[in-house]
Amino acid sequence: MIPQISSSLFETQSPDVNDQIEILRAKVVELSNQVDQVAQAAGIEHAADHATRLSIFHGYIGVFFIAFLGTLLVTPIMRRLAVSHGIIDRPNEARKVHKQPIAYLGGVAVYAGLMLGILFSYIGPRIPGLLTTHATTHTDFAGDVAPVPLSVLLGLTIIMIIGLIDDVTGISPRVKVGGQLVAAAALAVENFGVKLATGFLQPIGMLIGNEHLVWNIPLPFSIPGLNLDHITLDVIYWTGTAIIAFAVIGLCNAANLIDGLDGLLTGTTAISSVGFLVLALGLALADDGPRDSQRIVLCLALFGACLGFLPHNFNPANIFLGDAGSMLLGFTSCVIILSFGDTGKTFIVVAGLLVFALPVIDTSLAIVRRVMARKSISEADDQHLHHMLKRSLGVKGAVFVLYGIAASFATLGVLISMVRARSIYAIALVIAAFIGVIAIKIARKKLIEEQANRFDSRPASTSNPTAEAPKSPATPIAPRTPTPEPASQ
Repeated sequence: MIPQISSSLFETQSPDVNDQIEILRAKVVELSNQVDQVAQAAGIEHAADHATRLSIFHGYIGVFFIAFLGTLLVTPIMRRLAVSHGIIDRPNEARKVHKQPIAYLGGVAVYAGLMLGILFSYIGPRIPGLLTTHATTHTDFAGDVAPVPLSVLLGLTIIMIIGLIDDVTGISPRVKVGGQLVAAAALAVENFGVKLATGFLQPIGMLIGNEHLVWNIPLPFSIPGLNLDHITLDVIYWTGTAIIAFAVIGLCNAANLIDGLDGLLTGTTAISSVGFLVLALGLALADDGPRDSQRIVLCLALFGACLGFLPHNFNPANIFLGDAGSMLLGFTSCVIILSFGDTGKTFIVVAGLLVFALPVIDTSLAIVRRVMARKSISEADDQHLHHMLKRSLGVKGAVFVLYGIAASFATLGVLISMVRARSIYAIALVIAAFIGVIAIKIARKKLIEEQANRFDSRPASTSNPTAEAPKSPATPIAPRTPTPEPASQ
């Protein structure tokens, strides 16, 4: 690390300030060379100034291998347990594409891989050669980087258990949402993602003259018995908590809704995790904050778990994620996206959402479609993007097309983080609008056809009220005598 130079040096009266600048610059170069020499003597191949995304990635690659192998090996075990206990998905609905019963409990295997990868990040740095953390100034008193918080592990466990109960016995949507809120509360307790609110409130603070974001508002009451005479409301914390709750519910259910074809959610989440990883490596390269190492571990664990499960889940699948797996992948993606805003970089959060845009767009279209059809938002249908593509291209064709769309959004998200170009936002908006309009048009086509069929099936007198009723030929029709018009005055 290059030490900061006191500004008092620049205040020294000298006839030639340029000479002083050159002297200081030479000292900086000398100190930098000394840092490199010490790093080489300690056996560190890459000093902080020479670090790259690839070098940081290599240090954490063990997390990927552990998550991949763990999921790959645990999945057959969970499939046998599911079959032996009758925990299978039966094709009893027309919108389901599989024709034979398929085992559930794939989500438990993905959970096992995720947890093994994360736990490896706890052990790896303490054993030479297993896991090498990147050079950072955000370390504890022992010089170690902060591991993935226990609140994240608790949230992953809660989400998996709620989904598992739904897969085995079935629970109401309200109970599932309640479990998602408990998982969100676990994140908020440890301030994981709460600071994201700073980026959203900062423009408001500048408008009202609160540039330093002092949002502790005193409340007009007190609790004397508990020695709480001055109670304040931390607006940033509670706004962040609300954002966490909304994000967890939204992304968990978005992932659940798009899980409709063999290998679809698993593959698209793997693609998204690569985009997340590039964003996380960029922040680590800039030494963004204490979440840098945690983000990389979560991205690699998610990527490895998805790739470990994909061979079992790709068409023809022999095991499904179930709600335990689909909500788990959505929650993990949500945690990574929330962590991008830990230092107030809202544009990185937007980039993360763009990387995960496919499930978000599909869920938004489902809500719009059901509102337009005057149906319940929670009512299932066969008009999702994957259903439409499957009718035209088949299961594998639809999956590969959606893989391509997911890869396009991941690329756009990474580009936004690098250049912050408005043109990238425009391209993303055009793609999303194009997908949305086509999907709504196809969904409305079926509704219009149903309305037209109901109209054509009406009796003639009902469908054309202005037409005259048929006359009986046996009844003579008397000529109508015209009524004389009143004379004009």
